Amino acid sequence: MSWHRPAGTLATTDTLLTVTPEDAGWTYSGMEVFDLAGGAVITRSMEGIEGVLVPLSACGVEVTVDGEAFTMAGRSGVFDSVSDWLYVPVGSVLTIGGASGEVALCTARATVVFPVRHTQASDVSVEVRGAGRATRQVTNIATPSSFEHADRINVCEVLTPGGNLSSWPPHRHDGIGDCLTNNEEIYYFRIGRQDSPHGHPDGQGLFHVYTVDGSVDETVTIHDGDVYLVPQGYHGPTIAPPEYPMYFLNVLAGPAEDRTMSFCDDPAHHWIREDWESQELDPRCPMTSSTGRVPASGKAPR
Repeated sequence: MSWHRPAGTLATTDTLLTVTPEDAGWTYSGMEVFDLAGGAVITRSMEGIEGVLVPLSACGVEVTVDGEAFTMAGRSGVFDSVSDWLYVPVGSVLTIGGASGEVALCTARATVVFPVRHTQASDVSVEVRGAGRATRQVTNIATPSSFEHADRINVCEVLTPGGNLSSWPPHRHDGIGDCLTNNEEIYYFRIGRQDSPHGHPDGQGLFHVYTVDGSVDETVTIHDGDVYLVPQGYHGPTIAPPEYPMYFLNVLAGPAEDRTMSFCDDPAHHWIREDWESQELDPRCPMTSSTGRVPASGKAPR
């Protein structure tokens, strides 16, 4: 069994990909990615779901939520800068257009209605995690610590420089055994090539997932535009080959009344977190900010 969905296999008549809870075989998390090329206008009824709208490679996105208009600055690509984003309430009607490029609508089944909210890129939290070859950038879009006004949805972006790895140490949040956190997780990958602003057709990387019961243990080649669904099990590392930086957009949601991004490390590898204290950070991180690419603070480690 594989939860890997190669690029194009989840496309519909008006999306580059669509993941519904029914498609994934779970209860809460979903995602749609739209290409607004050619003046496309997308309308969605958010019946029973809340959303987080994130421009990926589109600038000047015109959005209405129940008739209230917003202009999203967006960005030319996920490796170019941090983007602004929009929280879309349960029960609203969403219309997206006015731009050309890729926009993601992250969703979660939800019941509590929160107001629409537009967060500027300059207000999005960016942090550097890990150390050494596991240094990466985490952009906290709608996480419990960065955004309180949501029911179940959690959204973040991770950027990994070429030659580094992320999702490390391997961890899970599947509610199995002594791991109490239960979140369904979607990974949407864009793999760049050198300094490309967005994904590149040649881009590829690796991703490892293995379950507690051993029913799944696979390392797959990830290509630009692929999706990986993680209903259970340890996941990590994601590996970005040299010269091919890796981006993934994560959507997590679960049954807990209080949103959480907590997880359970594989006990065999938990020691790595302490070892990071003696390692240097990769100066290529953070890779982006609200104003664009961030120049490396020094020579990258070899």
